Amino acid sequence: MKEPRYGWVMVALGAFMTCIAIGAMFSLAVFLRPITEATGWSTTAVSSAMTLNFLAMGAAGFGWGALSDRIGPRPVVLAGAILLGLGLFLASRAQTPLQFQLGFGLLVGVAVGSFFSPMIAAVMGWISGHRGLAVSLVSVGVGVAPMTMSPFAAWLITQMDWRAAQVVMRCWCGRHSSRLHSSSAGLRNRHQPWEAEKRSRKAQ
Repeated sequence: MKEPRYGWVMVALGAFMTCIAIGAMFSLAVFLRPITEATGWSTTAVSSAMTLNFLAMGAAGFGWGALSDRIGPRPVVLAGAILLGLGLFLASRAQTPLQFQLGFGLLVGVAVGSFFSPMIAAVMGWISGHRGLAVSLVSVGVGVAPMTMSPFAAWLITQMDWRAAQVVMRCWCGRHSSRLHSSSAGLRNRHQPWEAEKRSRKAQ
């Protein structure tokens, strides 16, 4: 049986999770100056991690989407949350620009790519009408991220060095991602109510 109200709960969870993931990635703009000043790395070397972010996110999205079709969105989103935390942690421990690029650029980019396709697919399964609006609202997290996570990262920089700040970001993102993941019961279902209802109508 379809649960339209829970469908909109899934929309809100999707928006929040994309906000956390994209916000962690966009926080590089805040960390850029403290990193270059503390390490002596060039601005180009550090900022190139953002280029890797977008390339990895786009490429990984295809794989995450296909994997979500096979095993469902729940394990995919969980894997993405784990990779996001791992990428931030490794970036905070980087001793060379290449290590930072691989940790923050590659791993974080791959992790962020795991949130979009599975969450949008899950939302589409729970929402029967106004699907365009639902997908747009999930995407709102992308626009809200710089207004929420970036100020948080800037505040952390005033309290500690950039390495410790990224560890705190990693803990914060991991904690809230896992909480949202565990509370989103809809992600447990490979086939959501609307899809089941549609299949039953075809069978009749």
